Amino acid sequence: MPSDNPKKKKRILFLCTGNYYRSRFAEIFFNWHAGQRGLVWSAESRGLALDGCNYGPISRHTISRLKEQGIASEGCDRFPLPLSEADLAAADHIVAVKEAEHRPLVEMKFPKWRDDIEYWHVHDLDCATPDDAMPHLESEVLRLVERLARLAA
Repeated sequence: MPSDNPKKKKRILFLCTGNYYRSRFAEIFFNWHAGQRGLVWSAESRGLALDGCNYGPISRHTISRLKEQGIASEGCDRFPLPLSEADLAAADHIVAVKEAEHRPLVEMKFPKWRDDIEYWHVHDLDCATPDDAMPHLESEVLRLVERLARLAA
């Protein structure tokens, strides 16, 4: 639930499968744009099914796209984090980046939260290249930033 205190930071939680590529990009991209707009929102990200398929702390595609956008990725080298009930409870808004992939994981692991999550339709590497998926993800994040800016006005 959003806080009644307009000065208190509010938390967006981005979810994807491995917390390595899409959700990490959404977190960093959102935080940069929210900061530019002076929003009281900050993002974090988590993974629904960390299964050892990640090859380090963050995808090279994520780093590359951030660099293309002129957004610093220093300090973003933490390893992927698994989603917990506490993460969900601490969030003011939750976004899973691909409904077909993430709704079943949410329903299996965190069923009471399934209706509290906004679902997008951004493909992972198995269905789209970064040249297709990243602009789509950027567009979704920017729409969210704009929506939150309008609510704050």
